[in-house]
Amino acid sequence: MELHQSGRVWNKDWVSFLRPWIPILLGLHMQFSRASGSSCPEECRCDRTFVYCNERSLTSVPLGIGEGYKTLYLHNNQINNAGFPLEFHHIASVENVYLYGNQLDEFPINLPKNVRVLHLQENNIQTISRTALAQLLWLEELHLDDNSISTVGVEEGAFREAISLKMLFLTKNHLSSVPIGLPEDLKELRLDENRIAVIAEEAFRNVTRLERLLLDGNLLTDEGVAPGTFQDLVMLRELSLARNSLTYPPPLLPGDVLVKLNFQDNQMNEIPVTSFEGLRRLERLDISNNQLQSLTQGVFDGLVSLRQLTVRNNLWLCDCSINWVILWLKSLPTSLNVRGFMCQKPERVRGMVIRELNTELIQCPHSTTTAPPPINLPPTSPGLTSRSHPSSTNSPSDMHSLSPPSKLPSSPTHHPPLLSSSPPRDGEQRTNLPPLDPERENLQIKFTILNGSAIHVSWVASFPVTAYKVTWAKMGPSLSGDTVRDRMVGGEHRGIRLANLEPKSTYRICVIPLDVFNNYRPKDDTVCSEAVTKPVSYGPDNNKGPLWPEQATQQDPSSPFLLAGLIGGAVIVVLVLLLSIFCWHMHKKDRSSSTNWKYNKGRRKDDYGEAGTKKDNSILEMTETSFQIVSLNNEQLLKGDYRIQPMYTPNGGIGFRDFPVGNNSTVYCKNNVQADTDFCRA
Repeated sequence: MELHQSGRVWNKDWVSFLRPWIPILLGLHMQFSRASGSSCPEECRCDRTFVYCNERSLTSVPLGIGEGYKTLYLHNNQINNAGFPLEFHHIASVENVYLYGNQLDEFPINLPKNVRVLHLQENNIQTISRTALAQLLWLEELHLDDNSISTVGVEEGAFREAISLKMLFLTKNHLSSVPIGLPEDLKELRLDENRIAVIAEEAFRNVTRLERLLLDGNLLTDEGVAPGTFQDLVMLRELSLARNSLTYPPPLLPGDVLVKLNFQDNQMNEIPVTSFEGLRRLERLDISNNQLQSLTQGVFDGLVSLRQLTVRNNLWLCDCSINWVILWLKSLPTSLNVRGFMCQKPERVRGMVIRELNTELIQCPHSTTTAPPPINLPPTSPGLTSRSHPSSTNSPSDMHSLSPPSKLPSSPTHHPPLLSSSPPRDGEQRTNLPPLDPERENLQIKFTILNGSAIHVSWVASFPVTAYKVTWAKMGPSLSGDTVRDRMVGGEHRGIRLANLEPKSTYRICVIPLDVFNNYRPKDDTVCSEAVTKPVSYGPDNNKGPLWPEQATQQDPSSPFLLAGLIGGAVIVVLVLLLSIFCWHMHKKDRSSSTNWKYNKGRRKDDYGEAGTKKDNSILEMTETSFQIVSLNNEQLLKGDYRIQPMYTPNGGIGFRDFPVGNNSTVYCKNNVQADTDFCRA
C-alpha cells in the first residue's frame, strides 16, 4: 500500500516538473521543424536559419527561399538591380541580408519586408529613392559604405522613410553635403571620407537623439560650418571632425553629454578661450597635428571631467606665453593624462618637455624687479649651481661646461649619505656642499665628473622636500630626438650617480623637488645646469688616475687602431683556417695514392692484368709498376716460382709473346681455361 502511494506521489511530481517546459519544447520543435521544412535553393546551402548563397557568381537572387530563414548571405556575387524577384519581398522571416560586393547601381527594391540589418557596401550605388526605403519599415542598421552616392543622387527625405533606422553608415562616398531629411531616431551617423564642404544649419535640426557623429576626412572649413550647427544635438556623446581644414573649433558645441571630441589633423592656429566652455562632461580631447603655437590662458578651465588631452605635433613656441601652461601642467592631478606638450621653437629648447621647463630656459623681457643678492659660494667650486627660493634665476651665462671641482672644506653640518651605485674610489673627486643660510630657502646642486661615463650629482636644500626628480639629456646642435632620462629619489638623499654616459659629451642635468604627492612644487625651485664628461681613457696614465670599470665599458669601438686590430685578427684567423684545410687535403691525397693494389669489379676488363695461383683464386689489379700477389680466399699460397703473364694488352701494351714462360708458370687464356702458350693469343 505504501509503495503504491509513493508511486502516485512521484508521478504527480514529474508531471508538475514538466508542465512549465511543455510550451518551450513545443515552440522549439515548431521552429526547427519550420526551418527544416523550408525549401532551399539548389544554388545555395542552408543550415538551420542561415542561407549561404555567397560567392557563386549569381546574377539574381535565387528562387525558392522558404520561410524560417533569418540570415541570407548573398555577398560577392554579380547581382544587379534586376535580380530581385517580387517573392523575395514577401519572405517575412528574413532579418539580416548581406549584399556587399555585387553590381548594384541603385538602391534595390523588393528586399525582404522585415529586414533589420542590411549590408550594401562595395557596390556602385549612385541613387537612393524614397520608394525603396519606404518598403523597409523595420530597418535599423544600414551599411552603404564605399559606393558612389552623391548629394544629388539622394532623394530629399529618402532616409526619413526608414522610420526605424538607428545606424546609418555612408563612409567613402561622393557626398558634398549632409543629406537632408534624416530619421528622427537616428543614433549613429558616419559621413567620414566624403567631399562634404558645407553643413547647413538645419542639417541636424530634427536628429535630436544622435549620439555619435563622424565627419572625418572631408573638406570642411570655418565658413562651411554654420554657427550653431551642432547645438541641437543634445544627446551627442562623440563628435569627430578630424582631417578637415578648420582653423578653430566650431562655436556652440553641445555640452550636455559630450564625452569625446576630436580635432586632429586640421589647420588650427588658435583656440578661443570660450571654445570648450560648458563641456563639463568631456573626457577625451584631441587637438594634435595642427598649427598651434600657443594657447590662451584658461582655455581648459571648464573641462572638469577631462581624462586625456592629446596635443602632439603642434608648433609649440616656448617663450613667455607658455609659462601658464607649465604651471598648469605641474598642478594637474594624476588622473589627467596629457600627451604631446613638447617645444618646437626656439631651436635651443627643441624637443624638450614643456612641463620640465623653468624660467632660465624661457626668454622673457627683463623685469624691473630687483633680484635678490646671489649667494656667495667658495671660489674653488666651479661645478656648484644654486637657486634661491622662490624667485632667483640663473642667467644664461651660468649654463656652461663644468670641470671637476677641487675639494672643499667639509661642512660641519651632517647630511644623509649620498645615493650612489658604488662606494667612492681612490682618486675620485668628491666634495661637500657648503652649509646654506637657514634664513633663506635655497636649493644648490654640484657636479663631480668621475670619468668618461659617470657624473655624480649632489644637492642640498634648506626647505623640506619629500622627493627629488633628477633628469638628464645629452645636449647637441638640436635636441630633436634625444631622450630625456629621469630618476626619482627620496627626500632624504643628497646625491645620485649618473652612469653609462657618453665620453666627452655635454649633458644638461636638472634637479626638481617634489611635494608629498609627487607633484611639482607650485613655485619654481627647479635647478638646471650643464656638465661635460671626460674623454675616454684606455688605461692608467700619468696623472689621470686609475681606470674605472665605467671607463672601460665606454671605450670608443670606432677608434681606428681598435678597428684595424679587429680586422687584422680576423684575417689571420681566416688564413690559418684555410691553410689547415689545404694541408689536411694534401695529406689525405698522399695516403690514398700510396695504395698500390685494390680489388675493384667495377672497371672494364681491358684495364686489368690478371694472374692467379694453381687454384685460380687470386685476381689482382695492377695500378702501378710494382705489385703483390695476395690470396683473396685467405688460403695458403703454394711455394714455387710464379710468373705473371699479361693476356689482355691495354691500349697497345706488351703482348703475350713478349714474355718468356718458365717451367713453373701457368698460363690462362681468355676463357680462363688452362692451356699451352701456343694456343693463346694476345
